[in-house]
Amino acid sequence: MGDQSVPANTRQIEESVVTDFSDRMSYGGYLDLATLLAAQRPLSQPEHHDELLFIVQHQTTELWLKLVLHELTDACARLRADDLGHALKNIARVKHVQKTLAEQWSVLATLTPSEYAEFRGVLGNSSGFQSWQYRAVEFTLGNKNAAMLKVFEADPQAHAVVAEALDQPSLYDEFLRYLARAGYPVPASVLERDVRTAWSFHEELVPVFAAIYADTAQHWAAYETCEELVDLEDNFQLWRFRHLKTVERIIGLKPGTGGSSGAPFLRRALELTFFPELYAVRTAL
Repeated sequence: MGDQSVPANTRQIEESVVTDFSDRMSYGGYLDLATLLAAQRPLSQPEHHDELLFIVQHQTTELWLKLVLHELTDACARLRADDLGHALKNIARVKHVQKTLAEQWSVLATLTPSEYAEFRGVLGNSSGFQSWQYRAVEFTLGNKNAAMLKVFEADPQAHAVVAEALDQPSLYDEFLRYLARAGYPVPASVLERDVRTAWSFHEELVPVFAAIYADTAQHWAAYETCEELVDLEDNFQLWRFRHLKTVERIIGLKPGTGGSSGAPFLRRALELTFFPELYAVRTAL
């Protein structure tokens, strides 16, 4: 026989559970849910049912990008301090976020072409291309492009963040400097390069990585970090690919709202690479 005072299939609230939040911090208060949940403001008139999906998809992506940038920035600082263990923890967390970001495209892919066409016009020229957090993440990983700064000139705060990411050494730069301090023969030309430019392939780095991969037991820390960076790039490319395929599924070959060619523009992004020597070393082994 159960407790007759509690309806069937009902969990009784324990007496110790706090229920009075008149003068206590609540879940909603801590997360500022009133602000967060009021930030979804569809513009279609009358409001189209699927516009909320579109907004939530992109807002959650921006929240995850905020965390990714937070972790990558700390990883760079950790590497500068020769704290490889904590840097690897940062990268591990980023990898999990990347998987979530890639899977999110499957939710947006439930939006059909006819549904999207009914509210696409209210987007104006807004586009994910203008995501300053995405650009800062991309710059922090090494795909830098100073010409992108003009996209953010109308938003001084965003411009400052992207400009800082452009000016700072990338995660890869910091890892190579770490290796040099640890005694690995990283060429001076690599260490002294202009960090404001996009990373380009350095053939002279391949033998450095080949030696690491040839004796993983002796160089385990460096080897593990190399593989973690390869994971980061694989995950990023998967995200790019899922983005491309979702766009193709919803708008086909139509131009993007921000003025790009759309899918062809996204397809070219798949040719960009962060850590080319870590792939080239596989051929050299």
